[in-house]
Amino acid sequence: MSGGQPSWQAVCQAEDLVPGAFVEFRLKEKAVEPEGMPLTGFVFLDGSTPKAYLNLCPHLGVELNWMPGRFMDADNLFIQCATHGALFKPGTGECIAGPCQGDALTALNVRRQGDQIEVKLER
Repeated sequence: MSGGQPSWQAVCQAEDLVPGAFVEFRLKEKAVEPEGMPLTGFVFLDGSTPKAYLNLCPHLGVELNWMPGRFMDADNLFIQCATHGALFKPGTGECIAGPCQGDALTALNVRRQGDQIEVKLER
């Protein structure tokens, strides 16, 4: 897309979104800073509600996951940054512990369209 509004992007089949699973994807849009850097995200079920965030810690701008598909802390309660251990509430993305406390993950709009889960980045 050249300068237009971000559009909806299919990221997985709805059936792939099961409790405890995180699906990673690359967005069509690129980062503003550093310019042109690829943006990645992840989608998961928060209860029965699909949620999606950029895979970017607000503290250092590094990806959050420990390894592919692993985003939760040892107790499986919070999304945890693998670099500095910051903890984020899955439902809101709010940082509740760590160097970026009071900040939040960047949420993506999520919708189910037929058998697809789609996301959109609002800038």
